[in-house]
Amino acid sequence: MRGRPLPIWYDRRYRPPIPAIPLINSTIGRRADYVIGYLLDRELIVPSQIRNAPAIAYDQLALVHSTGWLDSLADPEELGPLYGVPPAALQVGEVLRTIRLACGATLAAAHESLEQHQHGLNLLGGFHHAAPEGGSALSPVNDIAIAIAVLRGEGFSDRIVVLDFDAHPPDGTAACLRDDPAAWIGSLSGVDWGGVVGADETVLPKKTGDREYLEALAALLDRMPPTGLAFVISGGDVIAGDQLGSLGLTLAGARQRDLLVAEALSTSPTVWLPGGGYHRDAWKVLAGTAMAVALGSDEPIEQIDPLHERFARTAATLEPQALGASTELTLDDVLADLGGSPTASARLMGYYTAAGIEHGLERYGITGHLQRLGFEDIRVVIDRRGKGGRIRVLTGREPDAQLLVECVVERLDLDGRQLLYIEWLALQNPKLQAGPERPLLPGQEHPGLGLAREASEVLLQMARRLNLSGVAFRPAWYHTAYTVRHSCRFVDPARQGRFEAMLRDFKQAPLDEITRATADGRILMNDVTYPWEPEVMVHWLNGGPDDEAAIAAERCAVRFSLATPSE
Repeated sequence: MRGRPLPIWYDRRYRPPIPAIPLINSTIGRRADYVIGYLLDRELIVPSQIRNAPAIAYDQLALVHSTGWLDSLADPEELGPLYGVPPAALQVGEVLRTIRLACGATLAAAHESLEQHQHGLNLLGGFHHAAPEGGSALSPVNDIAIAIAVLRGEGFSDRIVVLDFDAHPPDGTAACLRDDPAAWIGSLSGVDWGGVVGADETVLPKKTGDREYLEALAALLDRMPPTGLAFVISGGDVIAGDQLGSLGLTLAGARQRDLLVAEALSTSPTVWLPGGGYHRDAWKVLAGTAMAVALGSDEPIEQIDPLHERFARTAATLEPQALGASTELTLDDVLADLGGSPTASARLMGYYTAAGIEHGLERYGITGHLQRLGFEDIRVVIDRRGKGGRIRVLTGREPDAQLLVECVVERLDLDGRQLLYIEWLALQNPKLQAGPERPLLPGQEHPGLGLAREASEVLLQMARRLNLSGVAFRPAWYHTAYTVRHSCRFVDPARQGRFEAMLRDFKQAPLDEITRATADGRILMNDVTYPWEPEVMVHWLNGGPDDEAAIAAERCAVRFSLATPSE
């Protein structure tokens, strides 16, 4: 079947509207967006290969799941625990929309794969923990079982194979298919849950690497019976370092897995699904799956920041006039410079109007995501302040408007290089309250929106458009610096070295524990209490100084530890 264009099901709403949950926002939530952007940018696919995800019908869900369970999903108290979030964090209707789109796409992929006798890829699905009477672990319903039930009802009686290569066993899928004698489940996982009845299950030891994994895969494929249709969960949680998986594959090993499976199913209609993936590189596993199935390629995924690429791609399509750029001096500019009160058309940094920023937020997809989080009447207000100004993103109508985002910016001259300096940035969700299940981090007044990465990218694109050298800020807390550790660095090389030493020495510790310990003065550097140093960090747009030797020297000179209670 290789050589045919691979149909790919995708929807921007695949990202569930769940705020400030790292696993959701950083991995699974953004994964489909990252993959589709990467494949299109490199012309590995063309737009005509992308299929819209249709929502599954309720009566189709009910072919597998009990009415009681389906009805309970409308209750945030029931749905919230499946995603590990408090009920107040959920916009139930929008979360269920994401679920229904994924399930509908899995069914649509099965139909097209059978009709065209080819492979298809759905960029969200493989909810293999959902059983008929309940779901768990990001699996509210079982999309594979639902698709099979619909096909059986339509008269498809051939054998169906489910190959589950997620790092966790297919307990829910086995429960859903236990009464289907023509279904065969093969599983290769890294967790022993006491055996999955109805599955040909292989449980591998923790940290199993490429060679041992591929040997076990070959044995499983040898046992696989002939099939009229296959579903493959090409789990992204099998790579070493995954937050929830325990296996130890490399990205190359995961690609070889997909190539071997694609070859074994080369004559069978097949639906590919991503399953789990909780590592920052999990999107690369899924992009690799697409390349393996569509092209038979083992070419490595490039080392890029996919979110940055997406924002840069969008920024290139934004016309300066739409953002507010003008070479003419306006009355608002004069009033602001004289200390008067500018109107709503005043420009931030002499460039952006409020309407222009609203246009940009819409094009970047931020406004749409905020709306899915339940916020309406979203608007931007700009206040001019000296060399910069303040941006506020508000929701609701006056006098009950609430603040979502506040950012104060100005120009900073750093050794002759002009930077966009972020004096203050706050992103907050007024719908949520702090509590035992959602404690605030140091410096927080409200739970966040889960859009810190997107906000950073907007500021980077602003700096680039203003011909500045980068974006600078002073991280007041450890977790703030940690969040941007891959893209920003402290200007002082010794300070950067100490920060990298902290990252090294606390690599295995939870982030919230270390940032609280830092705020409480419970961090030791070389056995002496270490006060956090909120010095300037910069994301350089065109390369920063070459000071690796000084950074390395300081990194090697210090050791960090947590003070014991007695200390």
